Amino acid sequence: MSGTAIGLWSILFLVLLVYSGMHVPIVMIVVSFAGIWLIRDNLELAGTMLAFAATDSIEAYVFGVIPLFVLMGLLVMIADLGKDSFAVAHQAFRRLPGNLGIATVMANAIFAAITGVSVAAATVFSKLAVPEMIRYGYDKRFAVGVVAGSSVLGMLIPPSVLFIIYGLVTNTSVGDLFLAGIIPGIVLAVAYAALIWWRARRQPERFGNGPQAVIRERLGTGQMMGMVLPIVLLIVLVLGGLYGGVFTATESGAVGALGALVIALAKKRLSAKGLWRLLTETGHVTSSLILLIIAANVYSRMLSVSGLPMYLAQEIQAAGLGFAALMVVYLLVLLILGTLMDSASILLICVPLFLPVFQAFQVDVVWLGVITVIVVEIGLLTPPFGMAVFIVKASINDKTISLNDIFMGTLPFAAVMLAVALMVIAMPWMATAFIR
Repeated sequence: MSGTAIGLWSILFLVLLVYSGMHVPIVMIVVSFAGIWLIRDNLELAGTMLAFAATDSIEAYVFGVIPLFVLMGLLVMIADLGKDSFAVAHQAFRRLPGNLGIATVMANAIFAAITGVSVAAATVFSKLAVPEMIRYGYDKRFAVGVVAGSSVLGMLIPPSVLFIIYGLVTNTSVGDLFLAGIIPGIVLAVAYAALIWWRARRQPERFGNGPQAVIRERLGTGQMMGMVLPIVLLIVLVLGGLYGGVFTATESGAVGALGALVIALAKKRLSAKGLWRLLTETGHVTSSLILLIIAANVYSRMLSVSGLPMYLAQEIQAAGLGFAALMVVYLLVLLILGTLMDSASILLICVPLFLPVFQAFQVDVVWLGVITVIVVEIGLLTPPFGMAVFIVKASINDKTISLNDIFMGTLPFAAVMLAVALMVIAMPWMATAFIR
């Protein structure tokens, strides 16, 4: 059997085993190990490549950015910066129809700029925004939908853990990826807000009777400044230092984690026991990502040895299908896998396979990364997996809201995400404007 055939069979077995419920990184490692063994007919070589994949992944200097940004996100969540951003955003948009929904989106955008983790945003705003919207007469399905939908901004607006993983897999500058996510992230947030405003104008009865549904407690200028200042300082510290050339991506993660720690301590939101719990949780999250990245590394090497990516590129070009057909296939694969896998797993499975094919068409890797992250994040909102939906459901204490309600509420936001992804495809400058 040829290496290409073994590569094809390995992908088939990988998908079948994952859909049968097996743990993704374990499946990737086992299938890749077996594939290299069969292609080279050398068990020792397969073991050596697995060992190199593990050491190369963990020894990479840039890998240190993952636990640092995860820790920063957890500290920001503990420091109640999400609550502050929501209060300030609602004060700013209180006179607009659908003001609480728009405030939720904008607060998520602000929160995304200091965390980069969708899970944290979904957890925080499920407890903050959903009860507030329901209290002021908003439709429950909309309330949970806007929280789940806007939580995905955390993986697009820098800093983003998914961009970091993509950068590790493709050897792309994490700083460039962060810059590339700025315009699409802002466009997505504005598109969400426009959707909410439009729906609130058409169906005011589902949005707390329009702009009259505002929080009675007004914030003074001093209060707003006190809430905004720590957020602005953290954003300037992390992103300003990174883009100003003061820090590398890893160093900016360390500085951001330290800044978030200082803010949490200054606000008296963190005890010694709480810090230990956060460090432990950071270790759990990071260890799961380590295993995924090691698995993706050995999987990528197996594909390279098999010659499958280059074979696919040659066949696509020979068939005259062109770049458009390749992009359609890629998007469909990402969307289908999004039904049953988490974002990181989809990225680590698909990128090593498709990247060499795209490179044959001389595609900008940074631009492709932005498209990949947007489409992969749609999987957070779609059934049956929909991680963001399950997080929202677990975070709210309301038995009258079902999973189906949340999935239905997220559909308009998933559609907007797909529209923004198509915009980035049609207008590559949206992703490359700041890096050219």
